[in-house]
Amino acid sequence: MGEESRLAAVVALAQGMAAAHSSRGAWRAAACGACRALGGSFAALSVWERELGRLRVLVNVGELAEGEEEFPEDESYPVHQFAEITEFLHERWAGGGEPDAWVETAGGPSAGPAEYCHQRVAALRRRGRGCCVVAPIVLHGRAWGELYVARPAGVPVFGRGDADFATVLAAVVAAGIAQTERLEEARRLAFTDSLTGLANRRAVDARLDEAVERHRRDGAVVSLVVCDLNGLKRVNDTLGHAVGDRLLERFGTVLSLCGAMLPGALAARLGGDEFCLLAVGPSADEVVKAADEVCRRAVELGIGDGVACGVASTEDPVGPVRSARRLFRLADAAQYRAKAERAARPVVAGREGADDPVVRLADEPSRAPDGERRRFRGRHSP
Repeated sequence: MGEESRLAAVVALAQGMAAAHSSRGAWRAAACGACRALGGSFAALSVWERELGRLRVLVNVGELAEGEEEFPEDESYPVHQFAEITEFLHERWAGGGEPDAWVETAGGPSAGPAEYCHQRVAALRRRGRGCCVVAPIVLHGRAWGELYVARPAGVPVFGRGDADFATVLAAVVAAGIAQTERLEEARRLAFTDSLTGLANRRAVDARLDEAVERHRRDGAVVSLVVCDLNGLKRVNDTLGHAVGDRLLERFGTVLSLCGAMLPGALAARLGGDEFCLLAVGPSADEVVKAADEVCRRAVELGIGDGVACGVASTEDPVGPVRSARRLFRLADAAQYRAKAERAARPVVAGREGADDPVVRLADEPSRAPDGERRRFRGRHSP
């Protein structure tokens, strides 16, 4: 491959990783790009799991052998089986630049230097491959993993020039992984409440829209618990905002623990003293049971005055739920009633007969749109 072709291959690999929308997509783009660039038939990307002392395969692409999967659940190899990468994993190269890639063949030591790894040679033979090039990946100055590209038996083996090019490709892959990690961290922060570590209102809005669409499409049960933490202002005024923040954090932990009773539930802080649980799938009774546990545990926190909880579920007789806004209004109205009555247990929309007061309150024409929820709460709160 000429210099221009190699440059084009590097650019294509970088662009492929940049266009990926997830870590998995970036891993696959890296392996596919390297496989094409090096004229391989198979490629894999692996990460070093330091705490477990193993290399774990993230993705396999190309001509897969028996037992290989594109995204394996648990394909890993103890590091001690690969003596040729021990120096790399212990970062003894760190003071002298980046580690270089190397080539191994199914012929073993007789076909090259004596440092060939018997495990890799055996794997090449077992899978019908003739050679491979292994390029260490360094991220943030530390050993991260490796890029592995192989060719089938019977075709020309990789040479020194291929190994040098693989070293360059590994550096490009490292840059792509770093960029993906930064983007995923930015996405995580955009959907996470910084104080409690729970999801934030933006995350709830996105998930609730998807959930209601599932309900409309296939009848999935969607339930929402809205919680208002009682006594936060008093705590802030008398004990200080640091104690108030601690109350919010501790209640966030309670909500998360109780949410774990509902598989796949999303625990979130909407803002201020308002929290919610969003569940898709569990029955309304299961959600009410979890909300009841939230109320019980909130009282046991020792600071604050417990919590007011309102529950709304598409499984209860609340009328058609065609939008996320209506479900939110139902849960909010139930929570408002729980707060007004100082209820020790959740108030559930739709469980007081045909003229349920919570449903009536939620559907009042004067109620503000969901996007103006705080103004609505301000008008109705005592």
